[in-house]
Amino acid sequence: MPRILITGMSGAGKSSVLAELEQRGWRTVDTDYDGWTDGDGGEWDEARMRDLLARELDIVVSGASENQGRFYDSFEHVVLLSAPVEVLIERVRRRASNPYGQSPEQQQQIRSLVIEVEPLLRRGATAELDARLSVGQLADAIESL
Repeated sequence: MPRILITGMSGAGKSSVLAELEQRGWRTVDTDYDGWTDGDGGEWDEARMRDLLARELDIVVSGASENQGRFYDSFEHVVLLSAPVEVLIERVRRRASNPYGQSPEQQQQIRSLVIEVEPLLRRGATAELDARLSVGQLADAIESL
């Protein structure tokens, strides 16, 4: 598998698909964890990301950051997972692995980001997948790239 970035809004299923791909034997990095961002989750640590992409020829990275576009040239595929906003809100409301999205304010922020940011992600994507598909179907589609 070449270098692939999986991106999308909160609740799109990035971490779930990444976990499935890891279970299938792929090297993965979830930038929501382990210090990949500046602390606010806004920007990736650019030096660390450059180092990772210089070392790893086959890797699947997931996340959404303000500066991810700077790295698009290093990925063979940028995959956008998208779903209707109410699906995203329902998913973040019931997930236990990440507290973001539990409050009404955070849910409103997700609604705003879908309007403001998702179109930017779509323009940079080389593929868009319907995040309402099963995790297995999404992983199969990503593997087929």
